[in-house]
Amino acid sequence: MELDDFLYRSAGRSRYACLVDSNRLMFITHRTNKYTELDEVKMVIKGGCTWVQLRMKDNLNLETAREVSHYALFNDDQGFCTCCLDDDLEMAFKAGIHCVHLGKNDMPVSEAWDRIIEKRKEDLFLVGATANTFEDILKADQEGASYIGLGPYRYTETKKNLSPVLGLEGYQKIMEQCREAGLRIPIFAIGGIRFEDIAPLMKTGIDGIAVSGAIINAEDPVEETRRFIQEISKYKPAF
Repeated sequence: MELDDFLYRSAGRSRYACLVDSNRLMFITHRTNKYTELDEVKMVIKGGCTWVQLRMKDNLNLETAREVSHYALFNDDQGFCTCCLDDDLEMAFKAGIHCVHLGKNDMPVSEAWDRIIEKRKEDLFLVGATANTFEDILKADQEGASYIGLGPYRYTETKKNLSPVLGLEGYQKIMEQCREAGLRIPIFAIGGIRFEDIAPLMKTGIDGIAVSGAIINAEDPVEETRRFIQEISKYKPAF
């Protein structure tokens, strides 16, 4: 799907609806001794993934951001793939990336939108937010977040300074609070999620899954991506 088509499908609909039409698996990069970030992105896109988040906590650079962004937009395997950059809005502008994911200690969502509007890119951009509690979700939604990464589900070595682990009961409680409050923002589970976790997590009412290690460390990351997508697709999105 080309970027113009993506925006056209979004017009006149819920500001969230386009996110969960097909982007229900978010892959998050994590460089290993075996794969670079671009290697990983190429594999998951080949496996059918249409949403990748570039996370480079210790070695973020413009060259890699541009490479990943260009491949996501112009690959021959899947067509248009949404590319998101973790933390750094200004780097996203420079790299031609149209989505930024903000952690709880990063720039506030409302401030990010101020910069995006200043750049006249508000019709192109998505701004995601990390949440660990219902209150986090409520605040992010009020500030205009496009989606929520809710977690962590369990302990994961791919992220430092983790918030308290939620576990399945935590997701059940928070999703019930969201339903009671009438919140409609897409919520994606994140944090050490394995294939066998998909079914119980999706049954809590979340919209999708964010995965890193379970795919990167698989014997065949391309096939594992396909397997994750097939399993997630068994559950209908809320939108």
